Amino acid sequence: MDFTQLGRTGLSVSRIVLGTMNFGPHTSEEDSHAIMDAAHEKGINFFDTANVYGRSVGKGATEEIVGRWFAKDPANRDKTVLATKVYGDMDEWPNGGKLSALNIRRALDASLKRLQTEYIDLYQFHHVDRATPWEEIWQAMEVAVQQGKVLYAGSSNFAGWHIAQAQAEAAKRNYAGLVSEQSIYNLIVRDVEREVLPAAQEFGLGVIPWSPLQGGLLGGVLKKDVEGVRRLEGRAKEAVEKMRPQIEQYEAFADELGHAPGDVALAWLLHQPAVTGPIVGPRTMEQLESAVRAVDLKLDDKALARLDEIFPGYKTSPEDYAW
Repeated sequence: MDFTQLGRTGLSVSRIVLGTMNFGPHTSEEDSHAIMDAAHEKGINFFDTANVYGRSVGKGATEEIVGRWFAKDPANRDKTVLATKVYGDMDEWPNGGKLSALNIRRALDASLKRLQTEYIDLYQFHHVDRATPWEEIWQAMEVAVQQGKVLYAGSSNFAGWHIAQAQAEAAKRNYAGLVSEQSIYNLIVRDVEREVLPAAQEFGLGVIPWSPLQGGLLGGVLKKDVEGVRRLEGRAKEAVEKMRPQIEQYEAFADELGHAPGDVALAWLLHQPAVTGPIVGPRTMEQLESAVRAVDLKLDDKALARLDEIFPGYKTSPEDYAW
């Protein structure tokens, strides 16, 4: 496994991030624990979760699964850089979500209890809260840091100007502010290249892409459909048909390179500026194996240019749409 520093921090994290969203709803607790064991064996030390994960089996269920894994062996926690998130409504009562100082305090304590740990390495704002001023958010985070409950703060699904605003307000308080941004980013969805990536680079944030395979579209979906491994139906079928020419070219190019499409998609992200590592959310052990292979896949300039031809990206704003 390769490691890098998370943004401008001194924190060393694996270039593959283990996402846990499937733990509970789609992956049993036993299998989830086995996947986390295997992740450590493969050198993955960066685990990502959220307080709302586990929705279909109960919000918080995923954190509880991770917490019971930590409880089995204290060394598991010591070897893990743990990231979780706050924002989503955990109940229907007022102040049960968002980023008020009250909810940050309550949600953090609840996550710590479910995760059976004394602190969170990276506490991420799952979405921008337009109703709460940054002075309130940062004051709540400063208290959490002083209490030893949080080490670093990160964002998720922020626009470039949200990052700039957050950092400006943090600077007024002589506070470190954000150290990471978690956003959707893959060969198909490249909108962050306009402003989010430049903002992350300017302010020293590590970018953590989610949905690196765009719901499976970049994971060899056409080949799997032909082989009967994954039958295309409903919205998935509509999405594939809409992009069939590009996906056909992409899967053919992956064959030329001699690698699985999913491996190429992950490797491409690892070649992008500011990217710390993509989040992979394996439901099975085989999916974890595939993610690890991508770290060793090096793409030359010619291959990167060909991928840009198939899935065109964006220039930095304003050059993307003006002079």
